Amino acid sequence: MVRKGVFICIEGLDASGKTTHARRLVEDLRQKGFDATYTTEPSPGEIGEFIRSYVLQRKRRVPSVVEALLFAVDRVDHVEIGIKPALQNGQIVVSDRYLYSSLAYQGAAGLDLNWIREINRNALTPDLAIYIDVPPEVVVKRIRWKKSVMERLEIQRRVQKIYMKLVEEGLLVRVDGNRPKDDVSRDILAVVLDFLKS
Repeated sequence: MVRKGVFICIEGLDASGKTTHARRLVEDLRQKGFDATYTTEPSPGEIGEFIRSYVLQRKRRVPSVVEALLFAVDRVDHVEIGIKPALQNGQIVVSDRYLYSSLAYQGAAGLDLNWIREINRNALTPDLAIYIDVPPEVVVKRIRWKKSVMERLEIQRRVQKIYMKLVEEGLLVRVDGNRPKDDVSRDILAVVLDFLKS
């Protein structure tokens, strides 16, 4: 595939502001004249919808292996149906979560990171991946009214540890998300504009 566009993903813990900042980034890029589009994982497609209803709405978590495989299948579908066509049209695609969420969340559940990478071998590598870093204690306070097991403090700490490992490996660019929204958005836009210039 000849890639004309740019693929960016925004990562972070639950309630770290990913969705807000991914959407704001798209708006900011459009205001600067770029053709940018927003997408999310689980994807808007049929497999993504199945994950939303079968996995994310259940009171009990499905086995981690099942979760990882479903997300990997959805990711391939998402790339082929949504992301690649947009890139071929020259768009900047901003994804709210991507492969690194599987590594962080299913990895925190005890799955081998190399196995998660292997089942995602056909996933497109983002041109730029940004991690919005918010302390687990802060995100747990933000989402205490929800009942998902994913959002317990000890899980979020394990998830953050894996994300920070990916930052250290140079796969993610860390942005301090524990600040006013405008400051975080400005830093994310600056990282993206610097990348686009290079």
